[in-house]
Amino acid sequence: MFWGPLWPFQRGLTVDPSPPIVAQSRSPNTVVLRDYDTPGVLPASARIDTTLKILDNPAMRVWDAWKYPAFVVYKATTIARDILSHHLWGPRRKSWGIEMTIISSVMRDVAQHAALADIATVRIFLGLTGLVPLPSDALVTPVTFCVRRRNLRGLLLELDSKETGDRKLSGEWVVGKKLWQSLQAEYETARRPREGSSDPDDSRPKRKARVILYVHGGAYYSSSASAQRLITIPLSKYTNSRVFAIDYRLAPETCFPGPLHDVVIAYFRLIDDLHVPPESVIVAGDSAGGGLCLALVLYLRDNGYPLPGGSILFSPWVDLTLSCESWDSNRAFDVVPTPGPGAHLHPVVMYLGNNLREYVAHPYASPLFGDYNGLPPMLIQSGDAEVLMDEHILLAQKASRAGVEVRHELYEDAVHVFQSFPFLDATTKAFQSCRQFVLHHLPHLQQSDPRILDNAAESHLEDEITNENIIMVRGDGVETASGKQGVNEKMKEDEQSEEVGNSGEEEYPSWGLSSGNLTSALRSESGSPISDFSSNAGVVGSTSRTFQSASTTIPRLHRVKSALSILKAESMPTQTTANETAQRLRPRGHSVTIRQPNLGMSHIIPRSASIRDLR
Repeated sequence: MFWGPLWPFQRGLTVDPSPPIVAQSRSPNTVVLRDYDTPGVLPASARIDTTLKILDNPAMRVWDAWKYPAFVVYKATTIARDILSHHLWGPRRKSWGIEMTIISSVMRDVAQHAALADIATVRIFLGLTGLVPLPSDALVTPVTFCVRRRNLRGLLLELDSKETGDRKLSGEWVVGKKLWQSLQAEYETARRPREGSSDPDDSRPKRKARVILYVHGGAYYSSSASAQRLITIPLSKYTNSRVFAIDYRLAPETCFPGPLHDVVIAYFRLIDDLHVPPESVIVAGDSAGGGLCLALVLYLRDNGYPLPGGSILFSPWVDLTLSCESWDSNRAFDVVPTPGPGAHLHPVVMYLGNNLREYVAHPYASPLFGDYNGLPPMLIQSGDAEVLMDEHILLAQKASRAGVEVRHELYEDAVHVFQSFPFLDATTKAFQSCRQFVLHHLPHLQQSDPRILDNAAESHLEDEITNENIIMVRGDGVETASGKQGVNEKMKEDEQSEEVGNSGEEEYPSWGLSSGNLTSALRSESGSPISDFSSNAGVVGSTSRTFQSASTTIPRLHRVKSALSILKAESMPTQTTANETAQRLRPRGHSVTIRQPNLGMSHIIPRSASIRDLR
């Protein structure tokens, strides 16, 4: 007998809302996970049609032109209705602001009108940046390198054997401004002549630095490294790490396992060509990029290659069979449209091509079907309003059963890859958690600490990052200066324009308020902080090897500004009391709560056609 309220995926599940929640799974739901134990065998609840083939964009005829204005009218009506409903009856999710209501309304049901667009249009739309002007935040250096043969084994043996050294891959280095300034100061110190000698001191700074390999999302057929700067910039700044974001080949021009091959090449370039120790590398990615990160780690483990120190997965797409029930229950809220069965823009069909039946349940394509024994620690961040929520919970449960140290954070009312929406308070909390995971939890969990980067590694990284290709970008990814001289001049201008009250604070992404007076403003009348973040939130583990949070104080949660609040702030009087400021900047509910379902409280139910039963 199945008792719905105890089932962890049940919408009516009640969880203690007070953070942090440390959940330890005591009785894993082996029945549900058993559907994903056999690679190549689809679950009974799979929604993917394995007979689908790649379809060309349907030709638009002259008399079909009316469909475009009809779609615009339909969407405008839907958005207007949702805005009106938001103000009259409240948001569709209790903590949503008007921004999330509009974004959800725009993206809802767009898959039903996929015939009106082609891949090029989608890629242009998803590549739009610079809609919100923000101060300079990071240094970005585009990189292009030749792909050489690496003598890869396993599934990538054939692709690797075809490499002649002529094919090129591109990516970009992203370094937070404060970190870049610190590195430049260290390099200048190393270049100074030795005492009593005219020769420079070749000894490089000794630091246990992390390098993050970032893999962007975009359903495998869109987006790019530069389009995800809204994530890579704060990721670098919060974790104090250099981020290398790779531009892998996109589908359908390159089908599986081509994109995985590119990600593997990028990883080996870091550890072999640039001499970065594997344990100092963290792989991170969002959505499809998160799935590629997990596939990368599985491939490395299966073929006996050195593993990275850990992984950070933002809403990873790990089940291409679309078998989880949250595809239906959260369809009305999420920004990810459900692919239509015959849509020419079906991401699974474009990624797997004509080998869909063979690869759809392969662990390197759908990592939820993989074996996680021996994998490094992972941080999984997801929202309870996204269509991939169920597979994230299953991923965390399956990995923890295999003995992997898993930190799974489920953010209330958050949508797919909410970290790319800087106006959300949950975004700030998520990056604070990344900082805690990288700087404090990983050193405690790793069997071996990250090694000090030697002179060769630092020299290679310096040459790659600091050259004439370097550019300065704002927090939203828009370029503001280029070239070493231009960047240095812009850096001096920024230093001169900084307020005296900010000089003593550590700098975080430009969408976060960091004024020295804000600390006192963000306090209640009793003098206590309005909201503080604790690093224990959302830990999942199936073994007794749980880790304790470090006794390090995390900077106070900054109230982030949206595009609307920026415009409003410019027109408001400058004189406000501390209490008025606190009321105006009070965080929304979802940024305070990280919900973590207790997977150990679930009842075991018989195998059925769906992962859960809401009836």
